[in-house]
Amino acid sequence: MLSRLPVAALKSQSALGASRSTFSAFRTRATSQVRFTSSSSASSATLESLFTSRASLISATLFSVGSIAWYTHLYGSLPFIGEVHANSLADDGLHPAAYPWSHKGLFDSFDHSSIRRGFQVYREVCAACHSLDRIAWRNLVGVSHTVDEARTLAEDVEYTDGPDDKGEMFQRPGKLSDYLPGPYPNEEAARAGNAGALPPDLSLIIKARHGGADYVFSLLTGYVDPPAGVEIREGMNYNPYFPGGTISMARVLWDNLVEYDDGTPATTSQMAKDVVTFLNWAAEPEHDERKKMGIKAVILFSALFAVSIGVKRFKWTVIKNRKIFYNPPKDLNH
Repeated sequence: MLSRLPVAALKSQSALGASRSTFSAFRTRATSQVRFTSSSSASSATLESLFTSRASLISATLFSVGSIAWYTHLYGSLPFIGEVHANSLADDGLHPAAYPWSHKGLFDSFDHSSIRRGFQVYREVCAACHSLDRIAWRNLVGVSHTVDEARTLAEDVEYTDGPDDKGEMFQRPGKLSDYLPGPYPNEEAARAGNAGALPPDLSLIIKARHGGADYVFSLLTGYVDPPAGVEIREGMNYNPYFPGGTISMARVLWDNLVEYDDGTPATTSQMAKDVVTFLNWAAEPEHDERKKMGIKAVILFSALFAVSIGVKRFKWTVIKNRKIFYNPPKDLNH
């Protein structure tokens, strides 16, 4: 029958088949493009919602601020960003080195022998100018001295008390509840005895100075001759660790200045290390107990966390491990 068809009809049929195949191919391609476009639009919508959600913005902000704060804490300044100072870097003092203190670790406590020696250095050297208003004699009990030793030290000092029955003040020996006496009765007397400079109280000096124990140790051992071209006023001393480089306090620690009861050689660095350890304890008397409580809290809460995980798994295991079967009703018409 095909042989009877004219040539024009065969050509029209072949053209129609080609157009149909071309249309089906175009439709398939268009469908795939639509599917690809829909998938890409869905992914782009997901990314857009991820980057524009409030939680993501808050998280990114907190991460950035935390990173900047941590870097600044470690290195003091941000890279590629200049700092504006009203004074030069030399006016801020030389940055102290980081020393390996025996109480610096998370699980380390104070060296109580060093605290005892440091109290001796403070009493024989530093107490001539500096006060320690926040420490009482009773605070030494169980830390560096026994009760009898602390009571004997307190009784060696005369305290003004009263009034008595006649309304007059009187002198009495010190008690464990008394605070360590200061070298001057008031601030004016302290300035008059130090050429106008006020010696600071040492109770919180470790916390009050940038660098803490490292700074105080470096200051006590950092007295040197001024470099060439640096002029020091009369009555001042050169110390590169002190802001400005000049300090009114002269060098006070020299080798064999005190005689330790335990026979430890009293070198300048040893005395500086001991008195800084004592001052660090004075600023943080709760240091050892705080670390003990921290260790106990970590152990306790770790155990409670493990118990809570076990209880959670026990309570939810029935729900998480169950299977749901669906049995459709039978069609009775078939």
